[in-house]
Amino acid sequence: MLPSLVLKRLTKQFHFKFLLRWIVVAIVVGGLSGSASAIFLLLLKWAKNTRQENHWLLFLLPIGGFVVALGYTYWGKSVDRGNNLIVEEVQKPSKVISFLMAPLVLVGTIITHVFGGSAGREGTAIQMGASIADQLNFTTKFSYEDRKILLMCGMAAGFSSLFGTPLAGAAFAIEIIFIGKLMFDGLVPVLLSAFAAYYVCGLWPVEHTQYTIGPMPELDFVNIGWLLLASIAFGITSRVFSLFMFWVTSQFKKYVSSALFRPIIGGVIVAGLIYFLGFKYAGLGLDTIVASFSVQQGAEVFALKLGLTVLTLSAGFRGGEVTPLFFIGATLGSALSLIVPLPVGLLAGVGFVAVFSGATNSPIACTLMGLELFSSGGWSFSLFIFLTLGCFVSYYISGHTGIYTSQIIGRAKFSFFSKSKGKRLFDVM
Repeated sequence: MLPSLVLKRLTKQFHFKFLLRWIVVAIVVGGLSGSASAIFLLLLKWAKNTRQENHWLLFLLPIGGFVVALGYTYWGKSVDRGNNLIVEEVQKPSKVISFLMAPLVLVGTIITHVFGGSAGREGTAIQMGASIADQLNFTTKFSYEDRKILLMCGMAAGFSSLFGTPLAGAAFAIEIIFIGKLMFDGLVPVLLSAFAAYYVCGLWPVEHTQYTIGPMPELDFVNIGWLLLASIAFGITSRVFSLFMFWVTSQFKKYVSSALFRPIIGGVIVAGLIYFLGFKYAGLGLDTIVASFSVQQGAEVFALKLGLTVLTLSAGFRGGEVTPLFFIGATLGSALSLIVPLPVGLLAGVGFVAVFSGATNSPIACTLMGLELFSSGGWSFSLFIFLTLGCFVSYYISGHTGIYTSQIIGRAKFSFFSKSKGKRLFDVM
């Protein structure tokens, strides 16, 4: 009698039907999102090769921007806000995200890259993953709370499969919605979706970029002190990027009222600057990121990429900010090796994730990402400490700023910012 009673209670407690349902949902979302990311990565590779073989395409960037804006004006007004729309839907679900978000952002990003715009790719993967996941509402009824988890599964799947970092993808989804507050409710299905997407993407003929951080210095107070100083610079850079993006976007909207003409004007400016400054600032800039781990970069490189990325995205082009943030952080860290007595690879690696951490307010996800990307030979305690310090210092130094302005401050970073609790970044920047 007693064993059967215990078994009955355990069965009720674990809600096997609930768990089984989310396993199926996670696999479906992960599989679809992983395949979408794989196709996206293949198209990005084509765009990069095509642009490098035909530099004259750069001068068509304004026309490409006009085409992208035209698509969003006529078919994508409801999804124009991209990642911020997804963040708000997780915070307070209201309406199923249109599936048009996926093809619009995919085509828009490829156009941006093939014509040489300085943009990223994570926004595209996250938006595709979330919009694909949300379509399951038309086949299965999801409750108010369950839909939050569903959207986070899509976000995690898109991030995980794009960068090849399932742990970071899952952490990103539960950390990005609120500042200082984690959404643990959907941890298991979010993890399952992230790993499913990661493995499904791996079945496609795609490769994720490999980074080599090199030998680690001794973990002592002197080296930690130097790392903290560099991390302050990373946090300041994150803050500058977010505030500059916010301001330039508002200026474009203020002085160019038509969304159709903003990318034309921005495209002319960006194309002219890239033509004179160098084609390494076009697209993702992965080659420069990889080189920064072994070759010291000039102090101007990160600043130029920062400005060009802000101009590209503020004008209305599609893509994302994260890979440019990797570029900015890695090249800044590489340049700092001129005055900071730490290995160039370590500074580039910490900068890579720390600037991303400050701009997205996701230090846990960024720390995990660094471990997944830089630990090809196995995780080390020293690397974990350096990455953690870099990401969290940058997170605090960046203050209440960020590239996702719909984030809600769940817990203020500092006590003197306590009045900001419950507000969106948009209202305090």
